[in-house]
Amino acid sequence: MNFNKGLGNNNFNNNSNNNNNNNNNNAFPRNYTIPQTAWATRDNRRYYPEKEEEIYSNVKSEKGVNFDLYNSIPVEISGFNSENVAAIETFDDPSLNLNELLLSNIKKVNYDKTTPIQKYSLNIIMNRNDLIGVAQTGSGKTAGYLLPIINHMLINDPPKHTYYEQNNKTSNYYFNRVCLPICLILAPTRELAVQIFYDAKKFCFETGIKPVVLYGGNNIKTQLSNLDKGADIIVATPGRLNDILEKGKIKLFLTTFLVLDEADRMLDMGFSPQIRSIVNDYDMPGNDNDVHTSENKVEYKKYCNDIIKRQTIMFSATFRKEIQVLAKEYLCKYTFLLVGKVGSTNEYIKQNLVFVEEENKCNYLLNLLAENNNGLTILFVETKRKADIIERFLSNQKLNAVCIHGDKSQDERERALKLFKRGIKNILVATDVAARGLDISNIKHVINFDLPSNIDDYIHRIGRTGRAGNIGIATSFVNEDNKNIFKDLLATLEECNQQIPRWFLNLVMKHTASARANRNYKYKFMKNKNNFNNRFNNNNNNNMDNRNFHMNNNMHMNNNNNNNNNPFNNNKGPFSNYNQQHHNPFNNKNNSAFNNNNNNPGTLAFGNNPFNNNMYPNNNNNNNNNNFPFNNNNNPFNNNKYNNNFKKFDDQKFQRNNFQNVDDNNNEAW
Repeated sequence: MNFNKGLGNNNFNNNSNNNNNNNNNNAFPRNYTIPQTAWATRDNRRYYPEKEEEIYSNVKSEKGVNFDLYNSIPVEISGFNSENVAAIETFDDPSLNLNELLLSNIKKVNYDKTTPIQKYSLNIIMNRNDLIGVAQTGSGKTAGYLLPIINHMLINDPPKHTYYEQNNKTSNYYFNRVCLPICLILAPTRELAVQIFYDAKKFCFETGIKPVVLYGGNNIKTQLSNLDKGADIIVATPGRLNDILEKGKIKLFLTTFLVLDEADRMLDMGFSPQIRSIVNDYDMPGNDNDVHTSENKVEYKKYCNDIIKRQTIMFSATFRKEIQVLAKEYLCKYTFLLVGKVGSTNEYIKQNLVFVEEENKCNYLLNLLAENNNGLTILFVETKRKADIIERFLSNQKLNAVCIHGDKSQDERERALKLFKRGIKNILVATDVAARGLDISNIKHVINFDLPSNIDDYIHRIGRTGRAGNIGIATSFVNEDNKNIFKDLLATLEECNQQIPRWFLNLVMKHTASARANRNYKYKFMKNKNNFNNRFNNNNNNNMDNRNFHMNNNMHMNNNNNNNNNPFNNNKGPFSNYNQQHHNPFNNKNNSAFNNNNNNPGTLAFGNNPFNNNMYPNNNNNNNNNNFPFNNNNNPFNNNKYNNNFKKFDDQKFQRNNFQNVDDNNNEAW
């Protein structure tokens, strides 16, 4: 079979590969030449040229107005060799010594100055040190590890080995040729893996270095065919990579770089067993502590005389301390690079909070989208089913919406992202599958229709806007169902100097005080349990024993017990109604500090009670069907046809003052 039929000649002559090039001269179109690097013809493989206009078609042309302000962000470097890390201000810095081909590609993507994470990560990685890098979303972390890895590969020729000769493999990358990657990059989602792959293609253009992407949900035969043509950099999701490793299609004994992008999620969200298998169960090189010591890693000695040490690199915008402990399993003598604070958000994102009850969210969403209809908007919801419902609802309102979540096929997800990036659909409804790593230009607005359950996901969600120094807006719908995130959300807003609504402070205070009171009561009860039991047992009128003690309702809120010795009775109990019902913070009477009635005297330590229903917008005490904005006809979550009356939200045109970030009493910003 003649694979070279109809192809033109090539005059390139590489002294180190004269014989190989003579065999492959006819494998190239007339208008292309082989790059003058050893990577173009590594292991006698064929070079497949690509068109520049296709590679750089979606390059961002503008930086944000605040890009230069990145230099004011504090940087902390600790760990191994941290005192010798020098800052790199520009990519053409002579001390960096970047390859000319790589510098040319950097200019094509309009990079000139380094961001804070790049200033130091370039130097750390090029000095072959393990690294944990933590920086805000949109700060250039991907280029921070791709550039030094590609530069290292260009400076050094491909490692020499005898694998193909000893296994009688053919001279060309056909017929199930085994791949021997130098760099392995793992990502948690398909979308992020594809994005990293395209970034790698931009930097590898005309260098001869070949990146390949592997992810689930796509035809595995196509991906295996791509591997047949060779792969120097593999970007993969852990599940699909494990599948291909089991087939023996990839050997890792030459892998010099292991990168975990969004490493905290990779180690915390169920990927740990897969990553551990990739690192330990196959033939991947070890680090300084473990250089090819396991039985699986002895195989490399058959094919490679040089000792290869694995360098491990981890990047993320959030990296909790407990995850750092897990990360140490894969690291050796690592440097910790922190830009800003761990888990901090971008200060160029304006974060707005609005109190919206669950049944009123769709109405408020329509008003919000009508007011902010410029640019691209991402709308995050908590469940896949709700994502489909909201997309349908917005489409019925003549809005250009598209949906992406984990149950969509890979073709549907790629099509949705393509429509969104091109602006054909300007609203993307998504679950957290789109929260991490996606770098899409001109996203002006992120809306948290449902707040996430933890602050890390919140930070990654709103990080889809305000990237590369651009200004962004993030709006979050808040109600009391989100109380688990209140404390961390308040700390995040304060850290970024955001305006905090008075009603949100009151909510945080309410739930913090309630939780504290419950904890204090439980502690005192357990501490004095024996004394309580003795009091009950010594009283002839009370037959309650220890078994019933925990389950007796009168113990906690005793309004009727005639036992004078009971510490929780009407006369002595700290939660009794003795003459002053407002002393009980947990009862349902009108005098309770936490009730929802209007006759609240507002005692306790909070002054006037801020927690009644009249305080919150969209909270109606009279929930009859006529006044209820989401009755059976209008509710998009029922099985009836959508109603166009959503836009008739005049009765609450949103009491807009209640949603502003000001104190309603004195109109001063909080």
